Amino acid sequence: MEGRTADMKISQIDRMRYNGEKMPSFQKYYRKCQEQRCKIIHLLYRCLFAYFKRKSHIELYFKTEIGEGLYIGHPYNITINKNVVIGKNCNIHKGVTIGQENRGERKGTPVIGNYVWIGVNATITGQIEIGNDVMIAPNTFVNCNVPSHSIVFGNPCIIKHKDFATEGYINHTIDRKGEMSYYDIHKTG
Repeated sequence: MEGRTADMKISQIDRMRYNGEKMPSFQKYYRKCQEQRCKIIHLLYRCLFAYFKRKSHIELYFKTEIGEGLYIGHPYNITINKNVVIGKNCNIHKGVTIGQENRGERKGTPVIGNYVWIGVNATITGQIEIGNDVMIAPNTFVNCNVPSHSIVFGNPCIIKHKDFATEGYINHTIDRKGEMSYYDIHKTG
């Protein structure tokens, strides 16, 4: 990875996660909205983002906090509440809902850690915390805190501890210096 600058943009890091595949257009403009400082060009990117997210049936606010290295597999019918916080190098798949609860002890939105893999049609809701290195199985309903290094499945969710829970699922992760991330280095070395 020599020759990369220390100032890689988040959109470049996202694109590298796709490893030659085409990054979804709405994601491209989502990141461009966040990176652009010129108000006129920012407005253009917001319009393009709005068009492409509607085309893919994606509910995502351009200011939602999502860390670098986002990978969206099969990018259709995904809903992410605007107040959700998602860490770096996460995978989100088709039909995922990450939303808020409006009442009760979990009133609010989730905070999701780094290296989290979220399977098809999973639902994550409420003011909960998902740790790092967590795999959420397809069709799982999560409304409780999940510790790091876990696999989650079912409804109600069942949590099982597993070191390197996302090994083989979270691939092609790059940090802002253009080097393999700690997770990849630790995995291979």
